[in-house]
Amino acid sequence: MKALTWHGKRDVRIEEVPDPAIKEPTDAIVRVTTTGICGSDLHLYEVLGPFIGEGDILGHEAMGIVEEVGSDVTHIKAGDRVVVPFNISCGRCHMCSDLRLYAQCETTQDREHSTGAAMFGYTKLYGEVPGGQAERLRVPQAHFGPIKVPEGPPDDRFVYLSDVLPTAWQAVQYAEIPAGGSVTVFGLGPIGQMSSRIARYLGHRVIAVDRVPERITMARRHGIEVLNSVEHHDVPEAIRQRTDGRGTDSVIEAVGMEAHGSPAAKLAQTLTGFIPDRAAAAVMTKVGVDRLAALQQSIETVRRGGTISVVGVYGGMTDPLPMLQMFDKGITLRMGQAHVKRWIDDLMPLVTEEADPLGVLDLATHHLPLEQAPHGYEIFQKKQDGAIKVLLNP
Repeated sequence: MKALTWHGKRDVRIEEVPDPAIKEPTDAIVRVTTTGICGSDLHLYEVLGPFIGEGDILGHEAMGIVEEVGSDVTHIKAGDRVVVPFNISCGRCHMCSDLRLYAQCETTQDREHSTGAAMFGYTKLYGEVPGGQAERLRVPQAHFGPIKVPEGPPDDRFVYLSDVLPTAWQAVQYAEIPAGGSVTVFGLGPIGQMSSRIARYLGHRVIAVDRVPERITMARRHGIEVLNSVEHHDVPEAIRQRTDGRGTDSVIEAVGMEAHGSPAAKLAQTLTGFIPDRAAAAVMTKVGVDRLAALQQSIETVRRGGTISVVGVYGGMTDPLPMLQMFDKGITLRMGQAHVKRWIDDLMPLVTEEADPLGVLDLATHHLPLEQAPHGYEIFQKKQDGAIKVLLNP
């Protein structure tokens, strides 16, 4: 089959690889019909190379048609249309069944690296499981993970249930926005777009912050109040001016480790890229730093006693935080990978509603054949051609 494989920084290629096969009775094989390029895939493309093996298959936002299931898989069958959550969860362990913290599944945790549940296509830190930017995908723990969706509506209705929508929904829930309250959303990539729309749908005032014209236009098309960061020297102060001098009740930080405005950390990340992979991995897991401009602005923006929900991916181990300011303001900080299955019951009625209240049909800016995936990565990473969300169709 054809799949997108990693070969180095900004070097991804379509190659012929062996077809996946059932290995465990809890496996399934899915023929992929749509798969997304995620913002966190760009971290693999740019920064996290020391944790990837050459030839690894990327991608963790897939949906398609079930071709085969193992003997222990009973809730789906060949021919069913399914979305595959990006984290691989068993549904049976303490974290899954008792706490519903599926991103911390004890069955699939990578104990070698002391990380949470395995993920598709996302480095040795999370199991090095072959990903979904491919014609077919082996799905471990398929007795629990895959989400059956109805026939008929286009894939764009459902593919975001794999990651984007549960991640955005959790970001809003973790932000603990009071009834009728306000939230700032930093970053209007796919997660920021959907976090903004969800918060507005739930009745909150949303102020989104970004600098990319196409992202700003899309958000405003959905009724979001947007502040263009290029036009404001002091973004937190501009938001305080709009909120009676206090700042918003909550902040969702949807940017992550490669934020604009962090030149020293960007240099450190770049220099790490010149170290051989094994040594670079050791450096990043011990003294790695992130570009924290968006997180620092979030801390300055949130009102006293407010909550910051961090959904942008971070990978540093020695990031400096302004603890005095955080303690003085009484900030609550919540974060983590999305527990995808936890939020599906909330989201499924919204993506199947004909009126499309979250605008899922207005998120993808590019639909490309799998063969053009390297081009999709390039324009998404460089913010070219108005790329906000790229979907691939094997």
